[in-house]
Amino acid sequence: MELTDNLNIKQFKPLITPWQLKEQLPISDQVSELVTISRKAIQNILLNKDSRTMIIVGPCSLHDCKATLEYAQKLKQLQQQVADKILIIMRAYFEKPRTTLGWKGMIYDPHLDNSYDIEGGLRQARELSLSIANIGLPIAVEFLDPIVPQYLADLVSWAAIGARTTESQIHRQMASGLSMPTGFKNATDGNLTTAIDAVKAASSPHSFMGIDRNGQVVIAETGGNKYGHIVMRGGADTPNFGSEYVAFAEILLSKANIPTGIVIDCSHANSYKDYKKQGLAFMDVADQIHKGNSRIVGLMLESFLKEGSQPFDRPQNLEYGVSLTDSCIGWEETEQLITHLAKI
Repeated sequence: MELTDNLNIKQFKPLITPWQLKEQLPISDQVSELVTISRKAIQNILLNKDSRTMIIVGPCSLHDCKATLEYAQKLKQLQQQVADKILIIMRAYFEKPRTTLGWKGMIYDPHLDNSYDIEGGLRQARELSLSIANIGLPIAVEFLDPIVPQYLADLVSWAAIGARTTESQIHRQMASGLSMPTGFKNATDGNLTTAIDAVKAASSPHSFMGIDRNGQVVIAETGGNKYGHIVMRGGADTPNFGSEYVAFAEILLSKANIPTGIVIDCSHANSYKDYKKQGLAFMDVADQIHKGNSRIVGLMLESFLKEGSQPFDRPQNLEYGVSLTDSCIGWEETEQLITHLAKI
């Protein structure tokens, strides 16, 4: 009989189970407490029960463990200075959605050599997540592959569903079962309704196929995620961080009976995809917060040790502390922006 399935599959490779990886790299009591406290704080911020503003900040994606931990140490020191006004959550993005092709992130290609050592990538991502948490910072990730949360979600305090996947039923279902508050970005064309629909869908129970801690294929039945919220990141070539856009979003959220606040991403279309304009968006939103808009509860920044970005290359050819994917602002500007918000 002629085969009719798996015709384009070159091979199947066994993968470590979530349970096995967690046994090898277990969460400690200290990290568990940090994650629990951070999630609760984020929930309260989203509902205006905590007056602080959360800032989700860090590299576009992680590729260098040493530089990442140096950045995390700086961020922790800054958090201690602004703790009464700001909750800092470090971006620890291990998966990158690609419009066509390109480096897919640490989980898929940790050695930066197109070897696709996914098991090694999962291990490195978990090790790095634990190291950041041991420094004392909660982490934020974007979940792309629906299998990945079983490997990392116990270490994550905030999750994002990206602009390309917010409309995806698979990701809405996945988000309904996530244990942490989850932000849905508006669509790449700027449509807010897509993100609002996603928040509503994820707040409801779902049943779908997935894997459990043992790697067994199962039917997952969820209770719904009550802390979904929208992330405004602009659309096409039009930013949407301005007060008029925020007011429109507030009306839509009110009509949809969504109580959670708004997070504004200062990069992507809100900076015209020019990292040097992230600060302009940040300062505008900071002014809106200063003038009393309590519905804005958070901001996002793409930031690393040094500004800019660099093309994909062998590790030995890469400049230390520079983003491998989207361009970032440097540390000095990051510190200035966050300190400014804490003082107003």
